Amino acid sequence: MHEYTSTARVWGLTCPGFPEEVSRARRWTRDILRGSPLAEDAELIVSELSANAILHTASGREAGSFHLALAVSSQVVALSVTDGGGAGTAPKAEHQDQEAEHGRGLGMVSAIAHRVVIHDSDGGHTVTAELFTDVRRGGHPC
Repeated sequence: MHEYTSTARVWGLTCPGFPEEVSRARRWTRDILRGSPLAEDAELIVSELSANAILHTASGREAGSFHLALAVSSQVVALSVTDGGGAGTAPKAEHQDQEAEHGRGLGMVSAIAHRVVIHDSDGGHTVTAELFTDVRRGGHPC
């Protein structure tokens, strides 16, 4: 294979910042990953990241939106949610009490995903969660 050839397939979706769009994001993810053993985890991750964008950033304000990207290759499923910014601080995983009603979403994403990367930009934040298709014990890719 040529070094610049990629076998990854990439999809994108921009959603208005309404709470009901979280279920749309889940359905979109489920439809793309239908039949994949990673579909349920990916759907949960997209749900949490989309809800966080709406609840904690300008994405949830009037005329706000968030963007989803889903990349699938034979080695990884990568899910990214880009928010509208305006939160003041970057998203971070916080370890909350099991009974806490808020603040556990990104921690849960970090527990499910094999890797989570947060990118800051002037226009917002992008949280990318990666699920490796072939993982050895201890969470490391083969």
